[in-house]
Amino acid sequence: MSIRQRLQGVGMTSRRTRERMVARLREQGIADARVLDAMAEIPRHVFVDEALESRAYEDTALPIGHNQTISQPYIVARMTELLLESGPKSRVLEIGSGCGYQTAILAKLVGQLYSVERIAPLMKKARDTLWELDIKTVGFKHADGGWGWPEHAPFDGILAAAAPATIPEALLDQLAVGGVLVIPVGSDGTQSLHRIVRTESGFEDEVFERVIFVPFLSGVSQ
Repeated sequence: MSIRQRLQGVGMTSRRTRERMVARLREQGIADARVLDAMAEIPRHVFVDEALESRAYEDTALPIGHNQTISQPYIVARMTELLLESGPKSRVLEIGSGCGYQTAILAKLVGQLYSVERIAPLMKKARDTLWELDIKTVGFKHADGGWGWPEHAPFDGILAAAAPATIPEALLDQLAVGGVLVIPVGSDGTQSLHRIVRTESGFEDEVFERVIFVPFLSGVSQ
């Protein structure tokens, strides 16, 4: 079945089910109307295998192959809200395209988005899915996320969908003054969500809730 056919959605993949997900996000504390509108618009079920479509709007992470997962809706919304809380972002870097769901949400909310993915088949699938959704403002790169994307720096926003033990210096270096980095940090079982803001004199680091992400790995995979 093509993405165009899957977009129609029935039962557990219907627009109504997606609206129930958004209502739940609101109850969980997501308050940014822009984020909620994007979550209502983007169909999460087309980013997972057809066998998992009926679970797409549950508040849970789901496997997408290659030992990776699509983040639970709450975490996608929460990280996006933290990124945008200080104001609009014109140039944003995403580390870890994955299946492209977070990418699609960001693409609806920022000026220009650049997305780096270390696993080639995932990057291709994400790019193809976004194209089918008529989202064509994202630049993709198959590379080690720890290097960022220096050719397009500085960024006023960076969002990472994998957890390093310590924050890669390259990502900090590629933040503009006033720029915001949202990233999970820590080892398995002890990760926390951080928001780092670059100031004229250094970096300010806020720590939020505990999270569970795949580890931030170096290198690339074909």
